[in-house]
Amino acid sequence: MVRLKDIAARAGVSIMTVSKALRDEPDISQATKGRLRALAAEMGYTPDSLAQGLRSRRSKVFGLVISAVTNPVFARVMMAIEGRAHELGYGILFGQSLNIPEREQSVIRQLLSRRIDGMFVTPVYRLEPVAPVYEELGKRGTPVVVLGHRAPFCERFANVETDDIAASITATQHLLELGHRRIAFFAGPPAAPSAQERIEGYRRALREANIEIDDRLIFAAGSTIEEGEKAALQMFNEAPGATAIQAVNDLVAIGAANILLSQGLQIPRDMSLVGFGNVLVSEHFRVPLTTIRQPKYRLGAAAMELMLRLLRGEAPSTTRLSAEIIIRQSSGAPPAA
Repeated sequence: MVRLKDIAARAGVSIMTVSKALRDEPDISQATKGRLRALAAEMGYTPDSLAQGLRSRRSKVFGLVISAVTNPVFARVMMAIEGRAHELGYGILFGQSLNIPEREQSVIRQLLSRRIDGMFVTPVYRLEPVAPVYEELGKRGTPVVVLGHRAPFCERFANVETDDIAASITATQHLLELGHRRIAFFAGPPAAPSAQERIEGYRRALREANIEIDDRLIFAAGSTIEEGEKAALQMFNEAPGATAIQAVNDLVAIGAANILLSQGLQIPRDMSLVGFGNVLVSEHFRVPLTTIRQPKYRLGAAAMELMLRLLRGEAPSTTRLSAEIIIRQSSGAPPAA
């Protein structure tokens, strides 16, 4: 392993000069800094991050906890966070909660044991107003940025989120403008604030259009393709007369589409369909999906900016970003009566 004294011997300077040059201290000339940094790179020098952390009391590492790496919503959020962290010289330690509170607690505690400088976390939403591990985070004073909406158990922390109410209103209005009046809504997990906002946007748009809300058109669908399939089968069995489906996310919409197509229906001729999220598969599905495009990369970038403000001792709160509708082939006029 190359050490500072090896670089100093090659350069003919003191170890202290090499150390100051690599730390960008002001009492070393730019020419000397450039020469010593180039030599360090040529020799393959890697700083001892543990030793640096002991001196500065910073690990230069962030923790990142999401529900699951298979969730396509998080890919670009993580890309933005990791990219900016890399520019700043930070590493990322990653964990999955799998939407299990006990696993979330274990992952968070493991990351805290690694002396991370801050944590990004997508919470496992629960109906309880208090969650012990989030109480621990607050008492430790660890800088935390919540990726998504806040709930009572995590409301003390800064967060980034999409304006899901406005986006959902836009999705419902799109179907109304096409002529639909019987719009089914496939709802998400009731404990998730984003799911609550999306169904609230649907309700508001119907009220603004003077259309009575029919609870027979609202189905519990969760968040996965399989749950979307189950909701679609339930809708077929109950036959509420819907001409369109608005889904809480793209995966639920794709699950519903699988059932529609397997029943011999055509999308959108027989049933229109709108998702939420604009995950990659939505554009390349058998019937490209009309959906709400969440600003996923911008959410990740905003989360990192909140983290940097926290590290500076500031007290930021919520960053709320708008989303837009992407109209593709899955939505059209309702079938003729």
